[in-house]
Amino acid sequence: MSSGGHGGRRRGKKHEEEEHENHERWLVSYADMMTLLLVLFVVLFAMSQVDKEKFAALASGLSEAFGAPVSAMQGSASNPEASVLDSLDAAVDVQIPPAPAAEESIDAAAAEAARQEAQRVAAEAQAEYDELAAARDAIDAALAAAGYADTARYEIDERGLVVHIVSDPVLFGPEEADLRPQGRDILDAVAPTLAALPNRLGIEGHANHLPVTPGGQWPSNWELSAYRATTVVRYMAAAGVPQDRLSGTGYSDTRPLVPKTGPDAVSVNRRVDIVVVSNASAEATELLPGLDAPAQEGTPE
Repeated sequence: MSSGGHGGRRRGKKHEEEEHENHERWLVSYADMMTLLLVLFVVLFAMSQVDKEKFAALASGLSEAFGAPVSAMQGSASNPEASVLDSLDAAVDVQIPPAPAAEESIDAAAAEAARQEAQRVAAEAQAEYDELAAARDAIDAALAAAGYADTARYEIDERGLVVHIVSDPVLFGPEEADLRPQGRDILDAVAPTLAALPNRLGIEGHANHLPVTPGGQWPSNWELSAYRATTVVRYMAAAGVPQDRLSGTGYSDTRPLVPKTGPDAVSVNRRVDIVVVSNASAEATELLPGLDAPAQEGTPE
């Protein structure tokens, strides 16, 4: 009987070789880095080159735009193919001279625009003054036809046409706010002219400087002047003047027509003013008092 160790197939060990380590991998990274650096320097070199024809065209355009030659840098002309950085001798400051012609043109255009605007405002003011003066003449003619000539004073200021109707003795009596018969006749005379106007109408009540009677009907001149204004507003509305164009305000004795020390201050300052409000722009209304100054100089006191 043979031994199994001798009769069977003998197994041999498989030979395993050691894996060889690659010590040259850094060369790949190094080659990549060198490639990137090469590309970077190529790009920088390309950016440093100047197209001389395009640079000359730019310089010519700047010269024409600013009215004088424009110098950006000075360099050597002996080496035209060299880069700009290599050919630089020195850098000079870029100085763009002023363009007097352009500045004068702008100033002249602005002055012309201001002159035209001033002419437009002056023309608007003159047209508005003419309309207000026509309304003044119509009101004065209506009062004269009703037999109440010279019962009103007129002025044209920055608000518009102001018609001063002295209360004593035609509109109201002392410390009274009920219209007298003469006052109703005056308002009846001016109402048609005022109703035909497109302007807003401000009714202003005024009192003189004398205090009201203690314990009387009116606590002060404020209530008295305000009630006078609203009395006229109600009467004008009933006479056909559109209510949406009417307003009433009382000023007590704060806006006297003549100085309080004047001999007729008590009678003249007790009054009602009808203001035909101007429809012109604020710039034009500021010119209205100057246009009315000659008319006021010729008005007798």
